[in-house]
Amino acid sequence: MNNGRGETTRHARLKRLAFLWAQAHGYSACAMEVSLPRCRYRVDVAAYRPLPKKFGSTAIFECKQALCDLRRDNCPSESARKLLDAVCHRRQVLENNLRINDSLFPEFTSHDFTAVGHRGYTRVLRQLNALQNRLYDCTKFDKLMRYRCANLFFLVLPAELFRDSEIPVGWGALMECDGALALMRKPVWQETTAEDRIRFLHRIAAAGTRILNRQLEIAFDDVIAERCRSC
Repeated sequence: MNNGRGETTRHARLKRLAFLWAQAHGYSACAMEVSLPRCRYRVDVAAYRPLPKKFGSTAIFECKQALCDLRRDNCPSESARKLLDAVCHRRQVLENNLRINDSLFPEFTSHDFTAVGHRGYTRVLRQLNALQNRLYDCTKFDKLMRYRCANLFFLVLPAELFRDSEIPVGWGALMECDGALALMRKPVWQETTAEDRIRFLHRIAAAGTRILNRQLEIAFDDVIAERCRSC
């Protein structure tokens, strides 16, 4: 079922459970749909846990309701890139074998290798296209970790979707069980700078303000008008 904002009821429930779990574990500053600093991604739930006499810790929660949804973001870029290089090399070998000499336009190929109907070449092109799409569009989990966008990362899943082999390296796993979340795998701590944590907290505050503006029906034009009255 869709809630009218392009989100299913199931996904919204997982986000609510993650929001509740985070607060129950000391993350007193939380927000949903937070755009991350130094990164083009938006995460389902971002949370900040204050610590006495030092900068607090940050956590990201990504909720996945279906296996295809999980796998779409879970491509390890390093291994995918190595496989992509191997497939590209295979394509070059096939093209060299299929090429007919054409010295009229040496700066580009004038051959349409797909027209040859070579089954091996067609299979390589299909694999190459799938790998490129996966590498450039399906590496969210890997990049969030590599860019050290937070100290801790959690994947939030329904019980039937949890498989240890599907959990990204370094991520923790929270499984829905009887209307609550159970920690199935602990995440690996990722060190970040104090500046990054403050910037992360600022994004949480901005997301929370955006939600309150929507609830209070405060538009950007209202803010501009109020600013002009104060000048």
